[in-house]
Amino acid sequence: MGAHDAAAAVAPAPRDDASAPTLGDVLVAIEELWPASLAEEWDAVGLVAGRLEQVIRRVVFAVDPTREVVRDAIERGADLLITHHPLLLRGVKSVAADQFKGGAIHDLIENHCALVTVHTNGDSAVGGVSDVLADILGLQNVSPLVPAAEGLPEEGIGRVGTLPDALALGDFASRVFGALPAVAGGVRVAGDRDGIVRTVAVCGGAGDSLFDAVREARADVFVTADLRHHPASEAREAAIEDRPYLVDISHFAGEWLWLPVAAEGLYNVLVDQGFAVEIGVSSINSDPWDFILTPGH
Repeated sequence: MGAHDAAAAVAPAPRDDASAPTLGDVLVAIEELWPASLAEEWDAVGLVAGRLEQVIRRVVFAVDPTREVVRDAIERGADLLITHHPLLLRGVKSVAADQFKGGAIHDLIENHCALVTVHTNGDSAVGGVSDVLADILGLQNVSPLVPAAEGLPEEGIGRVGTLPDALALGDFASRVFGALPAVAGGVRVAGDRDGIVRTVAVCGGAGDSLFDAVREARADVFVTADLRHHPASEAREAAIEDRPYLVDISHFAGEWLWLPVAAEGLYNVLVDQGFAVEIGVSSINSDPWDFILTPGH
């Protein structure tokens, strides 16, 4: 399914016999699903804009808090936008409306739409980004690639597991390609097309800092995003019997897969608590690339 073709809503409309939660109530549910303690030290997660007493009737999930995503959420009547990537990860000296980040903040506040970030805590948690990627690729016996310092044994960055049946690298890469939303960059692969893979390591988002863990896990292939030239080249040089092979995917596409699962999870927690809320997934493709040229095309 392409990102633009995603269903606008992944949860039923609010029930008449239940009350809408406040933003404070939603934050409690978010903490239950994706504890802030799982976030990396450098990260910026949690509430970015909004009043705790604000009533939340409609929530939209998205990967990036781009201006287009923000405006789309507002047009859809969202009271809360939850994005995977932070808007204010790096320090800013101004939120003037004529700047991108300031403009997004002004749009949100002026339209009474709160903003919450679930980033590396959403990566590490059970059912997080890498868990979803591992599940979609059919991995079994899944465990964290780098276990969380504080958390459950199942929590941590990345996942490693095994395919029920070994596949040729080319066939496995095709499975990866078919599972992702359609974006310009496609999928890049390093390794023997006919090489056999069984143990698979995955990391949603940029994972080229995890090569030591991938090698320790003896993964046949590593699926992640944003593989830079030097780390990828060095990983290939350090390969043992040509492993791990590399499958480089779109950062946006790999993390978009988590959104419907996250939306359903938050909906279920809130409904179990007696609240009525509508939760959807943004259909905006915020991948930064528009087209790609390849030899012969």
